[in-house]
Amino acid sequence: MPEPEAWTPPEGSWASSAARRRNMQAIRSRDTTPEQLIRRLVHARGLRYRVAAKPLPDLRRTADMVFRPAKVAVFIDGCYWHGCPEHYVAPKTNPGYWSEKVARNIARDRDTNQRLLDADWLVLRFWEHEASDACALQIISAVRDRRS
Repeated sequence: MPEPEAWTPPEGSWASSAARRRNMQAIRSRDTTPEQLIRRLVHARGLRYRVAAKPLPDLRRTADMVFRPAKVAVFIDGCYWHGCPEHYVAPKTNPGYWSEKVARNIARDRDTNQRLLDADWLVLRFWEHEASDACALQIISAVRDRRS
């Protein structure tokens, strides 16, 4: 019986191995545990919101929680993907690609913040490691302030 061919990444692929590719594809971009905890706490306090929605129709980016009437956009950023100053550790495998990827994410986050601010939105960003209850209280307070 012939040996199965070894997996090789496609030309220009970010994956350094088949295992790394599977691992990276399994990472969620929405409905993460920190997001779900915060959403549950906010929902329990009676606030309703859109999940993974575009705050602005012409903006090709989504916020984790959107309160349209109050114009509040909430982002719960992952420490690795958004370059947390406390927890980000540069990768040892393919560091050039991943460090540039995180730098692009940070630049995109700043651009998103500015576009939303220019459209009179309040942007709330939290790190995944922050206490869910504290984040939820900030969100609830901000939404209620903007509504009144």
